[in-house]
Amino acid sequence: MTPDHPTSVETKLEVRDLHVWFDKRHAVRGISLDVADRKTVALIGATGSGRSAVLRALNRLHDLDPSARVEGSVKIDGAEVLGSTTDVPALRRRMGMIFGEPATLPMTAYENVIFGLRAKGVTDERTLDGASERALRQVMLWDSLQKQLHENALSLPLDWQQRICIARALAVGPEVLLFDDPAAKLDPVASQQLDDVIFRLRRDFTILIATNDLHQAARLSDLTFYMVNGEIAESGETLAIFNRPTDSRTEDFLAGRAWS
Repeated sequence: MTPDHPTSVETKLEVRDLHVWFDKRHAVRGISLDVADRKTVALIGATGSGRSAVLRALNRLHDLDPSARVEGSVKIDGAEVLGSTTDVPALRRRMGMIFGEPATLPMTAYENVIFGLRAKGVTDERTLDGASERALRQVMLWDSLQKQLHENALSLPLDWQQRICIARALAVGPEVLLFDDPAAKLDPVASQQLDDVIFRLRRDFTILIATNDLHQAARLSDLTFYMVNGEIAESGETLAIFNRPTDSRTEDFLAGRAWS
């Protein structure tokens, strides 16, 4: 698999019969889903429903956990993600992942943003400067941050750190963005600002977002998948799921009457 952008296709991601185990715990139980190019999908459900495990499988992060086992098929533009010959670093450049806890590196904000480009071997300073500015503009942070660009990123506000992490993913030219409860550590104001960033990114990227925030899911996504105990209980267009759920479990969850 190469990091080059492919020709346009209707379906960006295909997941078929995906299973994830952690030792004997069956966390994801044979789910299948399709995500069209430049569409946003929300995965909702209680903690432990398997939402995060699905995103980590797409990004091959379970490779790092000796207790994890993944079976099934995940394809991006028709190319298998889970195969032994997959170029995993290239895959992760194509599918950037953002976590609930900002994965800020102990270096300047600038070096955080261009970290992936340096890892690819990019050394031209004008190229790095341009990529940094573009990515920070995409996350609506350039005007606020440019005077502090060479300060330690860990000294910056937590919401800025989260947007710097998104900018780091953007700088290497991804096609898919995976958000795992990205506002989990943010206050309501910062969470709203992050939603504004993701709302703008929807125009240019395929996005999957696992979230506990139902307002976030309703505002940002085109499609919603409600997960229960590692399975998809209901899926469909977001407006239909939120306004006319067909499964009583979905209705109870959206109404706050059930948390599993």
